[in-house]
Amino acid sequence: MKRLFPLLLVLLLPAFLLPAQVRTDRAEGPVPAPDTTLCFAHRDTCDLLLDFYSAAPGRGPCADSLRKPVIIHVFGGAFVSGRRDHSTDRVWYRRLADAGYHVAAIDYRLGLKGQSVKADLASLRLLRQAIQMAVDDLFSATGYLIANAGELAIDIDRIIVSGSSAGAMTALQAEWEINSGQEPAKVLPAWFDYGGIMAFAGAVFSTEGAIRYMQPACPTLLLHGTADRIVPYGGITLLNYQFLGSDALARKLGKAGTNYQIYRIKDAGHEVAASMLRHLPEELRFLEENVVKGVRRTADALIDDEGIADLGWRRLSARDLYRPAK
Repeated sequence: MKRLFPLLLVLLLPAFLLPAQVRTDRAEGPVPAPDTTLCFAHRDTCDLLLDFYSAAPGRGPCADSLRKPVIIHVFGGAFVSGRRDHSTDRVWYRRLADAGYHVAAIDYRLGLKGQSVKADLASLRLLRQAIQMAVDDLFSATGYLIANAGELAIDIDRIIVSGSSAGAMTALQAEWEINSGQEPAKVLPAWFDYGGIMAFAGAVFSTEGAIRYMQPACPTLLLHGTADRIVPYGGITLLNYQFLGSDALARKLGKAGTNYQIYRIKDAGHEVAASMLRHLPEELRFLEENVVKGVRRTADALIDDEGIADLGWRRLSARDLYRPAK
């Protein structure tokens, strides 16, 4: 059994310290600025901020509503890097705002920054702690938006979370914790659930046994490359550890009766984590129909898309993980 743990660690740790996971794509032309920046939480080590992009008036499926849906976006970066205001992401935020959705791009604490990661059980615990720190900060941002919904004109029944890579893991983990009644989720009102989740190359990680959904989760959109070797497309289970990527989660969500969609990008690597702008039409249809209108529009599509940007991530494997820290 001891020989199995190194194998598990090699498989579970691909969301860790990948130097190549630094974003290399850049926006072309002027980069939109947020309408305002707000502090949503004070931590011992830092203040956590969110950039707020206001929905364009008279646009989208809630054009006539005074309160609009809000999309909380959680950036990626392996829990060691990343930022809420990447230039390409800011273009995407404004496109969503122009379509009638508020956007709140948030900070969160990077729980693996400066940590020494090795192939041992302690590193798995570090990963779990880092995910939980990010989830806790997402819950804080959610609570802040609920408390300030009147001032910000937010429809609290339609608070959506999107995430990329580590951010997608955070979004999916948060919804699972709400669904299964876990203690960290109890900081939110008892009646609350997210209006939707959009996960770009995400997963859920459990150190306490099988991942189960006690009831249908909120409407969920999954996008993942079938050849992703950083955040696994499939699922890994050993003893009480379970790490489920989009393919395995889709089966769990379907079994629970969730209103979900999955787009499997054939032979694509982890670049799907940075494909939000490219998949904007699918996102807007999901938001309008599955989230706003509550339509049960399920989809399970295998897409052959050679236009996904090559950021160099698809050539990475587990052996690239353990480079000496610089």
